[in-house]
Amino acid sequence: MSTCIHQLIKTQPFWLLLITCLGLLVILKRLISLLKWVFITFIRSSKNLKSYGSWAIITGATDGIGKAFASQLAEKGLNLILVGRNSNKLETVSKEIQLTCPGTRIKSVVFDFSGDISAGIEVVEDAIKGLDVGILINNVGVTYPAARYFHEVDEKVWMNIVRVNLEGTTRVTRAVLPGMLERKRGAIVNIGSGAAIVVPSHPLYTIYAATKAYIDQLSRCLSVEYKRSRINVQCQVLLYVATKMTSEVALIEKASLFIPSAEDYARAAVNSIGYEARCTPYWAHSLQWCFASFLSEDILDAWRLAIGIQRRGIS
Repeated sequence: MSTCIHQLIKTQPFWLLLITCLGLLVILKRLISLLKWVFITFIRSSKNLKSYGSWAIITGATDGIGKAFASQLAEKGLNLILVGRNSNKLETVSKEIQLTCPGTRIKSVVFDFSGDISAGIEVVEDAIKGLDVGILINNVGVTYPAARYFHEVDEKVWMNIVRVNLEGTTRVTRAVLPGMLERKRGAIVNIGSGAAIVVPSHPLYTIYAATKAYIDQLSRCLSVEYKRSRINVQCQVLLYVATKMTSEVALIEKASLFIPSAEDYARAAVNSIGYEARCTPYWAHSLQWCFASFLSEDILDAWRLAIGIQRRGIS
């Protein structure tokens, strides 16, 4: 066998052998990536989230993904600090969670991120004082009410997006971090978006995509800064999830194979906490990202612009 291989090597041109070796290396790399994806997505177990602390704080906790995160974390045995702008909805969510997880302690914080941020942060700081807060889910976020070219977006609208998505996430993180540093443990999850990462542009939702790009870079830098302090900072990159916001903006009415419900997404998302600095928890979203990577930026730009124009016409 070795003689045959040696003879084959001697009779083949060097350039052909080089190309063959490079091809085998590419195939091996792809195979390793596939096996890694299968392990992370379907086999790897979740971390013991209570090891970070006994409390979790979730912003935007009254609807959609935030509410689903709260339910999943309660099932993991964590007490909850729910942050939302509607006190009635906060009370309703609290009662629903305590019906399924009766041992869960829940604190509610009324905070409208589109209002006085400084006053809201003071309320958050008072709520977490003396508590072993181990997990922060920065879920709160808003986008345009409809697809619009940049010059058409009212200043009030885009300023609100910047205030909620950018300033809100930054200042809540800043409020929670000191306690985590003191205890030398914690996990921070920032909800990113494929609009800023998976596709090269997100036309007609420009300010939203720009704030999510900020979230991605903020998360990456904080991950490097605080890793030695045993604080895991993670940006979760998600595509469409069947929520109220996507139904209004993207006309998505229900979950499907590639569009999970908020509950299905949160289940996968909670299992990813504490691992990679940037991840795509839901398996179908990571597949879509893979498919998108094979297309040129020009094609993706044209596709996203066509979708935006179509939605602008509908709205």
